[in-house]
Amino acid sequence: MTDGAWVSLFSGGKDSSWALYRALERGYPVERLVTVHPEGDSYMYHVPATRLASLAAESIGIPLLEVEPDDFGADDVADSGRQGDEELEPLEAALRELDADLPDGVGGITAGAVESEYQTTRIEAMAERLEANVFAPLWQENPRDLADAMLDAGFEIRIIRVAAYGLDESWLGRRLDADALDELEALNDEYGVHILGEGGEFETLVTDGPHMDRRIELESETEWDGTRGTLQVTDAWLE
Repeated sequence: MTDGAWVSLFSGGKDSSWALYRALERGYPVERLVTVHPEGDSYMYHVPATRLASLAAESIGIPLLEVEPDDFGADDVADSGRQGDEELEPLEAALRELDADLPDGVGGITAGAVESEYQTTRIEAMAERLEANVFAPLWQENPRDLADAMLDAGFEIRIIRVAAYGLDESWLGRRLDADALDELEALNDEYGVHILGEGGEFETLVTDGPHMDRRIELESETEWDGTRGTLQVTDAWLE
């Protein structure tokens, strides 16, 4: 195991939560969760309901560092590669500050990427600049196997945004269970919907799991424009 503290890139969604959970299972000393709050659409980060990450962190019992929208650079960047690089800058700056503040520095970073080369190459390059290791337990694993492992471990996962043909308003707020996964497999065959929503087809929030002491309860309403929608959380608290 590398020297130094581990930091978990954390949105509160299923993929980053699974990476954190697996790191804790392995005994990695995760001392901080880091959540980025992007404004609008993002090439690099999970967007909806990131404000609930603070509740999740409280339940998990690991301090949370939040990177705010004001820390981002230019709002209008035409080139996706350049936007991804610029979106990474405030995260890297925050990790450098952590590296200086923590007694043994930052030794490792967890990431929840499944298939996105766009995200993974940037995170790996950032980690190399920080001289930190990367733990990405979902990387290039079978999506259905990963989803089944999350459910078997006791993860409670809610769908909070959909943006893909075949996913209608009824999916907003739905729990991701075995029946939902079967339907997603059928939608994958018919429309190419990724079973884990890796292409932005849907986004999730983990409301309970073995790494959490208390469950997140939600009050919400749906926003639907006919083709895509979001579960707008109006209140949230720990059980």
